[in-house]
Amino acid sequence: MQTALVMGLLASSAFPIGVAIGLVLPIPRRVLASIIAFGAGVLVVALTSELMAEATEGGFIGWAIGGLLAGCIVYIVLDQMLEQGAQESPRRTGRDAGDVRAGAERIPETQEQATISGMAVLVGTVLDGVPENAAIGIGLAAEQGLGYVLLGAVFLSNLPGAIASTVGMRKEGRSTTYIVVAWSLVALACTASCVLGFALLAGLPPAAQSFILALAAGGILAMLADTMFPEAFQTGGPWVALAATVGFAAAFLLTELAH
Repeated sequence: MQTALVMGLLASSAFPIGVAIGLVLPIPRRVLASIIAFGAGVLVVALTSELMAEATEGGFIGWAIGGLLAGCIVYIVLDQMLEQGAQESPRRTGRDAGDVRAGAERIPETQEQATISGMAVLVGTVLDGVPENAAIGIGLAAEQGLGYVLLGAVFLSNLPGAIASTVGMRKEGRSTTYIVVAWSLVALACTASCVLGFALLAGLPPAAQSFILALAAGGILAMLADTMFPEAFQTGGPWVALAATVGFAAAFLLTELAH
């Protein structure tokens, strides 16, 4: 359990680092898009070569496919609910980092609109991070070395997400205090998900372990398709394809060395 806590803290440390970078350094949009694409490429390897490979190793193909689909559906349902909540503010078009209207700071909004929208964006960010961090704890509980491989993948995906969201919050007119507190809550929630992932898998029968591993993979896959890849390609142009491929290659080599 202590190892899961430490791993969760290490993976979530990408959030405060990303916030600091987003607040201090003016990062070009194309560079940020390439970083996001690199992290997405890393996660593709993590969910295929690690999570799904482990989920199907015992022959529980049906349980693994069921978990994969369930994880995707749960993500989609929650994401749509949060998307509607984020649109309560006239400053936003959705809950993703770049969904901020031009000149958002000058658009008036009520306190109620700001609260509903802010919570939706915050919870949405947690929703993106929870399956990834939970997968680390699940990998540790599976005792296959998955947690250590996933740690690097999750850190690399959390970092650009925190940078992009911080930049978006600044454009929306949020204060530095608001941003720091919000991301501190995200880091705590994601660390807790790592510990819960470890505790959830421990003691479960093999079929249930297969389902849970695939559930995390399904959530990550849905997040990649819904958030990371579209956001990267929207602002980064064709070069993000290369960045994603480099991320995939780096994670693949890491996986092969770990095995």
